[in-house]
Amino acid sequence: MNWSGADCIEMRDCLDKMSALTQPRERRASMPLSGAQRKHFEKRLLDERARALRVLNRSVAEQSDGDEQDRSSDLTSMPLHMADLGTDTMQQELDASNATRVSRELAEIDAALERLYQTPKKFGICEDTGKNIPLARLEVIPWARTCEDAEK
Repeated sequence: MNWSGADCIEMRDCLDKMSALTQPRERRASMPLSGAQRKHFEKRLLDERARALRVLNRSVAEQSDGDEQDRSSDLTSMPLHMADLGTDTMQQELDASNATRVSRELAEIDAALERLYQTPKKFGICEDTGKNIPLARLEVIPWARTCEDAEK
């Protein structure tokens, strides 16, 4: 898969947000979400949803472009070498695994949007402990259902 400039920028933004999680616990914000914060996370979820859909659509488009010969970059109709078949099979399995992961992520994002719309006052509250999910965690994973304590 080729990385575009936008993909690299998204990755850099994600890494910056992840670094916020390495701060000491007492420096992280943990408070009930205001209306403005909920709007912010709604936008983040919609942006993440659009990103996930782009990735899935690109994956589907790559799989549907041409036949097996075209996808393997084989210019002849001669039988493929076994090693080439193995490499192609591994790539197909990796692509399928990534598509499954992104599909699950998309389902989590949709569930988070539903929670945000159905019970906005409960958004950002850990489903296991009832504690507030830290803002830094929601910035990295806006569809998070649990806080760090619940995952331990």
